[in-house]
Amino acid sequence: MTETHQEVEHVLVVPTLLFHELGYFQGFSNEIDRYLKTLLDPAHTSYLPRNEMEEDPSYKQLIPYCIFRHEGKIFYYRRGGTSGESRLKKKRSIGIGGHISSLDSHAESVYREGMRREIEEEVDLAANYTETCVGMINDDETEVGKVHLGVVHVFELESAKVSPREESIQETGFASPEELRQELDDFETWSQICLKEYLS
Repeated sequence: MTETHQEVEHVLVVPTLLFHELGYFQGFSNEIDRYLKTLLDPAHTSYLPRNEMEEDPSYKQLIPYCIFRHEGKIFYYRRGGTSGESRLKKKRSIGIGGHISSLDSHAESVYREGMRREIEEEVDLAANYTETCVGMINDDETEVGKVHLGVVHVFELESAKVSPREESIQETGFASPEELRQELDDFETWSQICLKEYLS
């Protein structure tokens, strides 16, 4: 019984009601201070089975969503057939990141450790950079969005040295936001929101 329990990934979640109490929005919000400190307070977070949370909109899974930018151009890729989130397969994206796991809870900052681990798993980031947390994404208009809350980080890279580590990250490159917006419908919803409401 215990072994089965350990095999199930447990991810960091907050009650959706708490997010609503802090101030509901649909799309992008740059009011980081309004949300993040409270949402990451251990008094409000818990680790629950990911398979259950993917179907339970009473909780929001907190997801670091990392955008890599070099000289104004944005890193992009297409999610291949082995992508972890089946509902996003074949979609293009400008965000790297994923769930904060109970495996990250050994670190002083669980959230930042989860972000570091997800980046390291997905890409080889060989450039020096400065990183800034710039906003939040909420999208209750899609099934994926209803159970996730994005935290957007922008990495300003000194060079365009980002290469995929996972097979699911395909067709990579750098392009201007203007170029990417011309093919907006090809992108997952969170990327569309960033391109329209933040990178405009």
